[in-house]
Amino acid sequence: MTQTANIIGAATARSPGSCGELAQGMLDGGYFLVSCPIDMFSTATVTLSHGSGRVDAPADAPKSRQAVSLTLAHLGRYDVDAHLRLSGPLPRGKGMASSTADVAATIAATADALGAEMPPSEVARIALRIEPSDSVMLPGIAKLDHKRGSVAKTLGSAPDMRVVVLDFGGDVDTLAFNGVNRDGALRRLQPEFGDALALIERGIRTGSAADIGAGATRSAIANQQLLYKPQLDAVLRLADDVGAVGVNAAHSGTVLGMLFEDDNALTENAVSRAWESLFGIRRIYNRRIVDGGVTLVEMSDKSEEASLWQR
Repeated sequence: MTQTANIIGAATARSPGSCGELAQGMLDGGYFLVSCPIDMFSTATVTLSHGSGRVDAPADAPKSRQAVSLTLAHLGRYDVDAHLRLSGPLPRGKGMASSTADVAATIAATADALGAEMPPSEVARIALRIEPSDSVMLPGIAKLDHKRGSVAKTLGSAPDMRVVVLDFGGDVDTLAFNGVNRDGALRRLQPEFGDALALIERGIRTGSAADIGAGATRSAIANQQLLYKPQLDAVLRLADDVGAVGVNAAHSGTVLGMLFEDDNALTENAVSRAWESLFGIRRIYNRRIVDGGVTLVEMSDKSEEASLWQR
């Protein structure tokens, strides 16, 4: 885009993706979700030069292009051009927060390239101007009003848990899904979502994987009335057989997850059993649940980052 001599700033940031949500629904008439962030990351590198606001970004990343423009406008910088590069293993349209992770990392990298600090709440506000978002840009395990941004609260640190992510194929357009009014069904299901959230909050507070799993399972079952997943019953049976503490779902996506205490032997066995017994399975990821939040990547860290994408 520009010669190196014209570069005025550059930065790289990364954000975790998610295995759907631990819970998502409506409480007291307000929307909420609690993401399930995992150790699969989207990384954004933004390079700035003197210019007039032009953004050079991948053709398949219009939301991230918009994130650069909104961040520059938020910071009052209309005198620079930007070049955006995105990397990472998160598949699109599955409910694994690929768009949110791209957008959140892009916002943070753009701000840092200008030497500006961008708190997580501000990253969330800008991201929500683009589309309904997951809560992966917030620290720890967080609750977010994913449509209006009126609630953004960290519930606690990530538990010592793993999740076996199950991809049965297909995809969901998040913008189109969230554009449909489902408020009637959401209001009817509020008691289920309330119970699910209470279990998850207690589990995070006390370190109980069993409570987190029980709450996530309740939310996944309730969500069948909003976005039906034909494989859920089979996954619930398998989860019980292989020692999982529960099942979670991408409430506006396609993936399902089996939740475990941090025991890699259990999850490796679950992966093998899933390949053997689940009809239509396309991909499986054995991942660790991690804290949310966007982090800046120093130049010396990029070789380590590259190896992380390969795992």
